[in-house]
Amino acid sequence: MSKIANSFADFWPIYLRAHSVPLCRALHYCASVCGLAALALLFATGNLWWIAFGLVGSYAFAWAGHFKVENNVPLTFKHPLWSLIADYRMFFLWASGRLGQHLAAAGVTART
Repeated sequence: MSKIANSFADFWPIYLRAHSVPLCRALHYCASVCGLAALALLFATGNLWWIAFGLVGSYAFAWAGHFKVENNVPLTFKHPLWSLIADYRMFFLWASGRLGQHLAAAGVTART
């Protein structure tokens, strides 16, 4: 597996640039909510099928953002753990209104 970054700090701006289109990021937010909802339902019901729902639902949203909107390959293929961490970091930064400064620092400009 080839490396695109040597640390998560190096990976983070690469990740943000791979999610430069707002619609792609919005689809990733849907993926994050899907994953969190599936996890909550797993704990609430004990039904292991929620794991499958969480994985399929999350990846469907996220990969649609890459293959149909950004027209790039998901970074999860090279760095699965860092991508998962970055997905939720982006989600929580967005939810708290602090994502903009990270996008700007990574060189991501406003796009439609």
